[in-house]
Amino acid sequence: MSFFISDAVASAGQAAPEASFMSILPMLVIFILIFYFMILRPQQKRTKEHRKLMESIGKGDEVLTTGGLIGRVVKVSDNGYIVVALNETTEVTIKRDFVAAVLPKGTMKAI
Repeated sequence: MSFFISDAVASAGQAAPEASFMSILPMLVIFILIFYFMILRPQQKRTKEHRKLMESIGKGDEVLTTGGLIGRVVKVSDNGYIVVALNETTEVTIKRDFVAAVLPKGTMKAI
């Protein structure tokens, strides 16, 4: 008849065993390490590479912006803005942080 009544209900007078902190600690450490190596570290590497890219932008570079514009850098200012020439007559001033990639020379002519 014990298969109709679960052991937890049948032993209502006994307290359930509690997990100690020392048994939870290794699982917590493993979770933190997985979180660090899967999420935080790759994000820090991407941020570092993007910052390095922003510092390397110079006059004459062909860039792709996050908005999808492709142009040639005409002027780089010290306050964090650059002037990008989209064609012979159109120039756009954008914040340096919005450059997604520096393209190889000749990309604009190939398109």
